[in-house]
Amino acid sequence: MNVKYFFRILGGASLKKMGKAINVVHEKSGKSKFATFFDMLGCSMRYGAGYNDYIIFEFYRMKGKQRKTYLTRMKNRRLVSTLNDPTLEYIFDKKNIFDKKFAEFLGREVLDLAEIGYPEFEKFVEGKKAFFAKPYEGESGKGIEKIKVEDYASTRELYDYIRLPEKNFGLIEEEIVQHPDAARIYPDSLNCLRIVTLVKDGEAHILYAVFKMGNNGHFVDNLESGGLACHFDLDKGEIIGRGHTSALVMYDEHPATGIKFVGYKLPFMDEVKALVKKAALVIPNFNYVGWDVCLTPNGPAIVEGNDFPAYDFPQLPDEDKPRIGLIPKIEALGIKVKK
Repeated sequence: MNVKYFFRILGGASLKKMGKAINVVHEKSGKSKFATFFDMLGCSMRYGAGYNDYIIFEFYRMKGKQRKTYLTRMKNRRLVSTLNDPTLEYIFDKKNIFDKKFAEFLGREVLDLAEIGYPEFEKFVEGKKAFFAKPYEGESGKGIEKIKVEDYASTRELYDYIRLPEKNFGLIEEEIVQHPDAARIYPDSLNCLRIVTLVKDGEAHILYAVFKMGNNGHFVDNLESGGLACHFDLDKGEIIGRGHTSALVMYDEHPATGIKFVGYKLPFMDEVKALVKKAALVIPNFNYVGWDVCLTPNGPAIVEGNDFPAYDFPQLPDEDKPRIGLIPKIEALGIKVKK
């Protein structure tokens, strides 16, 4: 039982957020606010489910037998702490360290600004129309800029810009050319597969995959920036569910291009699976990782690794899918999910 969480949500700010969540459930289901309040509290105690879990997984439409199969926020935290050595988190949190450790998987040129001067930068920029500048640390695409070379009068001016202290850039990366099939569905962003791996007894297993796409003119695919995520079957190589946004809006087709989601196919699936399984074994004692994998004309490449894998993407509800969460798949590998 999550007693600390129970009392925390009864505090001022959390209670107000919970009140808003209850209103959302009432509007969606017609369920009484009084009953919803106590049901939410019960779910926090029994399943480690916060009010956000309750909404996004639609716990208000489920029985206990279904609810207990879901990997909730609290259970996911316990899984991370069980499977990953916390002293190694820095490898995934600091992009410069990650890029060195996983250089063979990146499929693009990456330079650490702390290790180069103007001559190396000038060589890097030569022949490029654009590149990305990123901070060493950050998430959800924050602090990343796509820089067009033609927007600057000279290479020196561009170099001075990326060195501005207030920009806080640490890395510059070659722009990835997407495979046409990955780009077609939404051409303005780098669209990626999010694939989570679990390592058990030295063998890497794939827990789930979703396909993430940008939207609204953004160049990143993060849901926090308005993007969408669809359930994806790596064996079939195709999207198998509707598009979900962080605002819980669902689409049958991409709102920007009109391309239908279900049945949309992507190439290189055997290579994708082999890539993430190999990457999953690079860091011993770090057994639970979420990989963002892009597709280029020459095959897959890893964009980044996430040391706190998202648990929500693959459990977002589609009307035609059974209400079964991730826990049975995890425990089928012999990994116990703590209550």
